Amino acid sequence: MIAMKIGFIGVGAMAKAIIKGLIASKVVTAGDINVHSAHEKNYVSFSKATGVVSYKSNQTLVEQSDVVVLAVTPEMAKPVLQSVREQLNGKTLISIVGGMSISRLEEIGGYSLKILRALPNINVEIMAGMTALAANEQLDDAAKKQLGDLFQALGEISWQPETAFGIFSALAGSSPAYVDFFIDSLSRVGVKYGLSKAAATKIAAQAVQGSAKMVLQSSQTPFELIDQVSSPGGSTVAGLLAMEEAGFMTAVVKGIDATIQKNNQVD
Repeated sequence: MIAMKIGFIGVGAMAKAIIKGLIASKVVTAGDINVHSAHEKNYVSFSKATGVVSYKSNQTLVEQSDVVVLAVTPEMAKPVLQSVREQLNGKTLISIVGGMSISRLEEIGGYSLKILRALPNINVEIMAGMTALAANEQLDDAAKKQLGDLFQALGEISWQPETAFGIFSALAGSSPAYVDFFIDSLSRVGVKYGLSKAAATKIAAQAVQGSAKMVLQSSQTPFELIDQVSSPGGSTVAGLLAMEEAGFMTAVVKGIDATIQKNNQVD
């Protein structure tokens, strides 16, 4: 259990995923999480459903929190930070705002502000996430460890220079959608050959989960693991060759390229 009050400015999909993951992990209690957003109906109903504490203004929320998570859209980040700059004095800011660098956050929120920039993916909700972290010089080692432990409770973490956040976003932030797309494609083929959609989806999802776990636990490369499943002249080889002929790897690379290019436009 980490003793701190965590305030969330913004209660969108990613903030909700983080909050649900934190509560499920028991690293903090629901009563130690404060929320406020521009949409009262959204944050009040979420507060009632989860037991987190809601506040009627960002200023009050920041005053009642030790750590403040900025979870708003990029266009709202500047006015929101400006509105709570006074209350942030002595606090720690965690930003999950895409495309906003630490130097920009310091410029708006104050150069003495302790800042952690975090880039989690949606799987933090089930404590299977992957989060990139970067901190400014004002955040000392003890605070970095404590906040790192906070996100570690939601899955895995990777301390990265901000220059790597673009590729991290593509590989970890956007990729759950791509993997879900792959699973859905597999399940649709199952339906084509007579399985129910529910059964085919479960089969495909479990296979993907198992393969990912094998990659993480094995000392072998993914390509070496592919060879283990690919008998000479077998059906797996035939399938792999057909996928590659259709441009499978090229499609994946192009998808990541497009994601990074879009992220760079946001930056």
